[in-house]
Amino acid sequence: MLTFEEKMEILDGFPELTMKEVSLGRVNYHYEDSVIDKKNVVYHLHPNGNGFVYAGQIHGMKTDEKGMVNIREYSAEGLREIVSAAIESMSPQEDPEEMTMEEWTNENDQVLVIMKEDGGWNIYAGLELEGAFNTYPEAADFLEKEGFTRA
Repeated sequence: MLTFEEKMEILDGFPELTMKEVSLGRVNYHYEDSVIDKKNVVYHLHPNGNGFVYAGQIHGMKTDEKGMVNIREYSAEGLREIVSAAIESMSPQEDPEEMTMEEWTNENDQVLVIMKEDGGWNIYAGLELEGAFNTYPEAADFLEKEGFTRA
């Protein structure tokens, strides 16, 4: 388990985060440019090494009811990965209404493509139409449920 100081050293390596002291010697790390209501990436990092990362926007991450993941036992690499993913999930994303095509893959390296066509969103496997949806979120939700992630 990393110490409080080791965790803070890793978190201080993220220039987009700002440390804020809270009660009982704990600290939070805020992401001020967050596009969601949450600003805390790291919540209540305690001198005993316990703390939480907000992962409620990270697809496939198991969280508690508040979208938090306990980082007490995380390795240095694991902590960097979850914090990077949390920041990315809270950052501005490309507007899906502006794009026309996006590739998604699964663990078997299968590729499906979402294409904006005629005011809707179609999913293709090669030349075969797999599904047609009215909105991008509907198409993305279908792909996530089928085990695909953005390439």
